[in-house]
Amino acid sequence: MTVKNKKLLAVAASVTFAAQGAFAQTGGGTTGINAATSSLTSYVDPVSTLCLAIGAVVGIIGGVRVYIKWNSGDQDINKEIMGWGGSCLFLVLVSVVIKAFFGV
Repeated sequence: MTVKNKKLLAVAASVTFAAQGAFAQTGGGTTGINAATSSLTSYVDPVSTLCLAIGAVVGIIGGVRVYIKWNSGDQDINKEIMGWGGSCLFLVLVSVVIKAFFGV
C-alpha cells in the first residue's frame, strides 16, 4: 500500500467515526420541540380570551347599528343582523376551537 492510499484510508476512517459520533447524540431535537410546544400552549388562553373580548366589542357595535337602523324605519335589517351575528358567532367558535385544538 502506498503512502497516498494510507492517507486516503485514514481520512475515510476518521470521517466515518466522526459521523458516527455526531449521530450518537441523544435528544434528537426533542427538547427544542417540547420547549416550543409548552411556549405555544401558554399563549392559547390569552388568545382565546382576546377572541372573546373582540367578539363582545363587535357584538355591542353590531347591536347598536341594528338598533339605529331599526329605529330609523329601515325594513331590511335581516341582512345586517345576520352579518353582525355571524361575525360574533365566528369569533366565539374560534376561541372554542383554539382551546380544543391545543387541548387546553
